[in-house]
Amino acid sequence: MQDPAPPASQVIAFSGLLVIVGGGAVDGELLSELYLKGGHLVGADAGADVIAAAGLMPEVIVGDFDSLAAPMSWLGRTRLMQIAEQDSTDFEKALYSTSAPVTVAMGMTGRRFDHTLAALDALAPRADKRPIILVDEEDIAVALTGKFSFTVLPGERVSVVPLVPLRFRHSEGLKYPLDGLKLAMGERIGTSNSATDGPFTIEPESRTKAPWLLVVAKEHLFRMIDTLLEQAG
Repeated sequence: MQDPAPPASQVIAFSGLLVIVGGGAVDGELLSELYLKGGHLVGADAGADVIAAAGLMPEVIVGDFDSLAAPMSWLGRTRLMQIAEQDSTDFEKALYSTSAPVTVAMGMTGRRFDHTLAALDALAPRADKRPIILVDEEDIAVALTGKFSFTVLPGERVSVVPLVPLRFRHSEGLKYPLDGLKLAMGERIGTSNSATDGPFTIEPESRTKAPWLLVVAKEHLFRMIDTLLEQAG
């Protein structure tokens, strides 16, 4: 679905790390660490209550406010962007109302499986426009479109999940090479691959910008953020 096109004056541009928080499962300590790293906090509707429960304040609250506990109580405390349209989720509203070099999304998975699926759906059309990292209880999943290199511990799990059918040109450092392999939902996906020596590189066919997910353990979140910020320049 095409995002609604808000006026440019209504798109909030963040110069560093953006953390969008929803109402799903959120590690409050990790949220605080991201804030101390300089993360700008945006509440996607009820995500503002999650931020407040961690003792923090959202810079902006975006959504239709149907799940925010007490919308009026936020007046005068932070910026409110109430968006009435019902063709998108609150996460999507927060995405099309902001821009940032790197975005971390917390509370978009867990608790409700349909919300998890909706979060993945929101990543697919945006993977070639902005790096977005989903965080759940165990893993992080970053939406990518091109060649990407990263490092984990030798033997550690590296999962590659296509968001649309996608053929990979080459990989290095993986136990099960992806060279020439087509991955697609309902056919074959690359869960539970692993890094042989630590560093690895994954390269899809160059003529496509098809989105795919790289899934690694949550302990790599801050290095992933730094890697993506460096690539963003």
